[in-house]
Amino acid sequence: MQKSESTSSLGPGGLDLSEAFFKPIHRAAPPSPTKRHTKISVIGAGNVGMAIAQTILTQDLADELVLVDAKPDKLRGEMLDLQHAAAFLPRTKIHASVEYAITAGSDLCIVTAGARQIPGESRLNLLQRNVALFRNIIPPLARFSPDTILLIVSNPVDVLTYVSWKLSGFPSNRVIGSGTNLDSSRFRFLIADHLDVNAQDVQAYIIGEHGDSSVALWSSISVGGVPVLSFLERQQIPYEKQTLENIHKQVIGSAYEVISLKGYTSWAIGYSAANLARSILRNQRKIHPVSVLATGLYGIDGGEVFLSLPAQLGRGGVLGVTNVHLSDEEGQRLRDSANTILEVQSQLGI
Repeated sequence: MQKSESTSSLGPGGLDLSEAFFKPIHRAAPPSPTKRHTKISVIGAGNVGMAIAQTILTQDLADELVLVDAKPDKLRGEMLDLQHAAAFLPRTKIHASVEYAITAGSDLCIVTAGARQIPGESRLNLLQRNVALFRNIIPPLARFSPDTILLIVSNPVDVLTYVSWKLSGFPSNRVIGSGTNLDSSRFRFLIADHLDVNAQDVQAYIIGEHGDSSVALWSSISVGGVPVLSFLERQQIPYEKQTLENIHKQVIGSAYEVISLKGYTSWAIGYSAANLARSILRNQRKIHPVSVLATGLYGIDGGEVFLSLPAQLGRGGVLGVTNVHLSDEEGQRLRDSANTILEVQSQLGI
């Protein structure tokens, strides 16, 4: 499929009409070669990929947005639909192709592509098909954009982030999984709802696997700078641990509920991925719970494993992992979560 892009060569013989519309001012210098042109490529034009693309456009995060998908007709339709909204959006060039060469020179590649589960198919078989799919996605991305940062959104995100790291040959700081960034947002929302405060004033993390073995860091939750559990203990205000566990279970079940109601999740993960893209490309050095190479951290050993930890993100990708305090129980649950992921990887033979 041929890519489509805006062009000023509309005159006879391809004459560049921009020269007729605009006159140069005197004593002007040519554009600075140091001005950064930001290019983001989104792999997979399904519900999640398009939600991410739309959010990137509305938040003005890129000068150039590229869409890649295996279905040329749908891909062209999605591209045209976004291009037709140009009058309502910040100026961004939008391209699309089934060929990975179009991604060349990307600053950030966001991978959302994944195989759909066949009725009756085991989770392991689905994962094996996704790994096979990634063998055709990650190497060309790395070849055409050797300095890019890979942001993996496809599920199971922790295992596929590890697979992407191995297939790309990139340093670990330039391969990131969306991990529990969205889980933590859901967690903050539920806590804020219980306490009737703004979710932005809640500091709370879900770490570990993006899945059933995730770990809620209750010991470090704060609201408006006040550590919640220690405050309750000092004020001798009783609380039930089961109440806390129920909130965590709601976080784990949130995606399943949305899927049961509308068939898929899209908008929340779209905002989550755009949030990560902003921190990376704008070098904001913000802390996000994302899937990173966790081996050697918090007593995690037994093999190379990616799981979510609070990490500082910037232009170099993962700049570091915060040394957040974990209770003994939280530390053990995190290590158990790591072992859960390692067991899946061992079944895959990777």
